[in-house]
Amino acid sequence: MTVVVQVSKVHPEPGVIVRAAAIIRRGGLVAFPTETVYGLGANALDPDAVESIFTAKERPSYDPLIVHLQDATQMELVAADIPDLTWKLAAEFWPGPLTLVLPRQPRVPSAVTAGGDTVAVRVPSHPVAHALIVAAGVPIAAPSANRFGRVSPTRAEHVWTDLAGRIDIILDAGPTSVGVESTVLSLVEATPRILRPGGVSREALARLLESVEVEHHTIVEGGTAVSPGTTPQHYAPEASLTLFQGPRAQVLPAMRRAALGYIEAGERVGLLLVEEDLSVFADLPVIREALGSVDSLSQIAQRLYSALRALDEAGVEVILARDVGTTGLGLAIRDRLTRAAAGGVVVMSDGSAADSPDSAPSGPLTPLAS
Repeated sequence: MTVVVQVSKVHPEPGVIVRAAAIIRRGGLVAFPTETVYGLGANALDPDAVESIFTAKERPSYDPLIVHLQDATQMELVAADIPDLTWKLAAEFWPGPLTLVLPRQPRVPSAVTAGGDTVAVRVPSHPVAHALIVAAGVPIAAPSANRFGRVSPTRAEHVWTDLAGRIDIILDAGPTSVGVESTVLSLVEATPRILRPGGVSREALARLLESVEVEHHTIVEGGTAVSPGTTPQHYAPEASLTLFQGPRAQVLPAMRRAALGYIEAGERVGLLLVEEDLSVFADLPVIREALGSVDSLSQIAQRLYSALRALDEAGVEVILARDVGTTGLGLAIRDRLTRAAAGGVVVMSDGSAADSPDSAPSGPLTPLAS
């Protein structure tokens, strides 16, 4: 039976943390908040405990896990041949939403790394996550606390929906602050590579690194993922999702046409919208979920997964969303929505007759940075 225990997000109650840490040490599963999303934690050095993560999530063995550490000094427990650059990045971004991929120590179970010779590590900044790792006394392997491939959890209720009866305990400290997973940065090549965009932006990394590349990986079933979250369909709602990319003046009319087509076909339509776009669709019989202002990508990221889950709960059959560009957290948001759409992306471009709007949208249009 899964139990849910309330815990302070600022000053976690010692008794709650001691109880959860004991579960970790005996090989059990604990769902806990990080600053990004809720994680499903187990002792990273216990092969049986790690395997139980895969069983609970129905996660394929080719998808590696991230190991969460108390602080940077614990890296040497799980990583080998640590390059000097690692310490520089750790000093700047830890604790926080940056995961570093390094050569692994042999003691790390192969299930953690999907049989690979590298290990992904990070130091979370959430007080509950930190307290749990300290009390457990071991590194904690923790993917997102949801069924594999589905929308990630940013609230304890989301964890309960997906994993109740499959895990031991859920530590409920309210909603997470970042809302999308950590950035995964590989340091095993000469040039650092972003394998998954996330809570630390490419621009923030570029201010510290001489060079950083962004790689867009998609792993096919049966292969070995270079990073979590690289399957073609991931972070996916129950409803079918289409992502529209391009100039706002063209995307919004195209979304209206698509919505009207689905409505005429008898489909229940959901729209994932920034606040500036809400009025454009006010006259349509659709379910609208507001993400926040386009001027606050952090707000959009924090709200993204909750909004997708809300649309599923409303019973929509199709979801339409607009891309918010690739600046800052926009790159991570695009990645999540592209994978949630399983590649169902409509790209509009200026000057294309096929993309010209049939009619002007009903709301005001303002420039959107790409």
